[in-house]
Amino acid sequence: MERLTGGIRPYLLLSLLSLFLYLPGLVALPPMDRDESRFVQATRQMLETGDYVRIQFQQEMRAKKPVGAYWLQAGSVSLFSDKASRSMWPYRLPSALAAWAAVLMTFAFGQHLFGRQVALLGGALLASSLILVSEAHQAKTDAIMLATAVAAQGALARFYLASRGRSAVPGPLVALVFWVAIGASILIKGPVIPAVAILTILALGFADRQWAWLVGLRPFTGMIVAAAIAAPWFVAISQATGGAFVGEAVKGDLLPKLLGAQESHGGWPGTYLALAAVILWPGSLLLWPSLTAAWKVRLRPEIRFCLAWLVPAWVMFEIVPTKLPHYVLPTFPALALLMAVAVVGRAPDLLSKPAKVWYAVWCLIGLVLAAAVVIAPHQFAMALPVMSIPSALLVAGTALAAGWLAFRERLRPAVIALVLTAVTSFQVVFEGVLPGLDYLFVSRQAAELVAQRPHRGAVVVAGYAEPSLVFLLGTDTVLTSGEAAAQHLTNGPAALTLVADREEEKFFAAAARIGVKPVVVGMIKGFNYSRGKKVTLTAYAVEGKAP
Repeated sequence: MERLTGGIRPYLLLSLLSLFLYLPGLVALPPMDRDESRFVQATRQMLETGDYVRIQFQQEMRAKKPVGAYWLQAGSVSLFSDKASRSMWPYRLPSALAAWAAVLMTFAFGQHLFGRQVALLGGALLASSLILVSEAHQAKTDAIMLATAVAAQGALARFYLASRGRSAVPGPLVALVFWVAIGASILIKGPVIPAVAILTILALGFADRQWAWLVGLRPFTGMIVAAAIAAPWFVAISQATGGAFVGEAVKGDLLPKLLGAQESHGGWPGTYLALAAVILWPGSLLLWPSLTAAWKVRLRPEIRFCLAWLVPAWVMFEIVPTKLPHYVLPTFPALALLMAVAVVGRAPDLLSKPAKVWYAVWCLIGLVLAAAVVIAPHQFAMALPVMSIPSALLVAGTALAAGWLAFRERLRPAVIALVLTAVTSFQVVFEGVLPGLDYLFVSRQAAELVAQRPHRGAVVVAGYAEPSLVFLLGTDTVLTSGEAAAQHLTNGPAALTLVADREEEKFFAAAARIGVKPVVVGMIKGFNYSRGKKVTLTAYAVEGKAP
């Protein structure tokens, strides 16, 4: 192990691991509904209009998140593609790079807390977690936000350890890193990371009854730095929208999440604990025994810091009524390091009978996930992908191997097996299985149908309003009702409309009323996973020679 932790080797190893985990599927996966597709469409409209202040989805103001992720995506598309392209990888590249950066920074600050061996294992466990791999493949805010979280919390850890006599007092550059990360995080996702940092500080302050170490952060100067990063755009967007953006972001997004289950994404407190075995998979093999071990040595300053990062923030996310699996991602670096500490130190809790019971339960979870690799294509693919069965066998085999090694108390080989599980599983699933689930990707099927049918002007769509379709067909796509779709066909053979089954009755009634005779020119069937319902989209035109 010592040979792997010297010099720049850990950074190279973690970079190679990230490449294997985050690159497969980055190109092959179509746009995902709904958040990712809204992000990429809003970014495209920035490029189309040249307006990099306002965030628009078609004609609607998108007051959900600040502008940081959109700017990064726009820069990536400008460098590697163009606004007319439907390719997703340039939009996703910032997320993949941010996930990689978060992994490297976890090692960089983890070595100051626990040494290089723990930091390397912790970085590998973080890189391999299912939720981070998933977010690295999506053009959203969460992987980028994680990078800012690791930078801010890593700098904060340096000051805390210095106050406990565990390291030299950091210089002003480390304080600058903290405040730059806070400012950037606000521009990415508003108050989430500042809230995590504040909760960490409060937990440490009340536990130790010591606050003087915060002086080294230079709070007054630092807040000016953070404000200089975030405030200019907030001022600009307020001026551009007459204050409507900030008002809508608070009233239409933040408060509904705090007061209720927004967009049906609700759950009781404890939801994330129940999901932890899956969203942290495969590293969740070590989850509960490692947390038990960490709590027993919570007086150690480095353990204390990780617990202060993890526990209050996790409780905050559990209390907030709106719940999505990726919300707890900012706590995962601390969790990964605590698991690595337990492994390197051969904590007795990892060798106990309760731990071995958990290892058996975890293996059953692995077998369920392996079965899903076959069941999902059987349900949602036109034909069973060639890689489904080998993929399922890889998931099951490597998971059982990791569980067996842990059961036999061979902890470090078990971690290597966990990483191998992630590499083999995620590569084949994201590149070979998920892109082939045609019935789930209704918008992709619709775009292929439209590309085969000659038409002129915007495509009018009734009863199916997923943002992925707007991205794939173009900003001028019209999302409307069955009546308006029928009216569109009065423009002659050049007109093309897509009508979902739930709007067909209104469509035909309106067509009969205005004297239009629709002709079926194509049909697709699929499952709209955003609504949890089957959907049939039928393409209609009128008789005549299309352009």
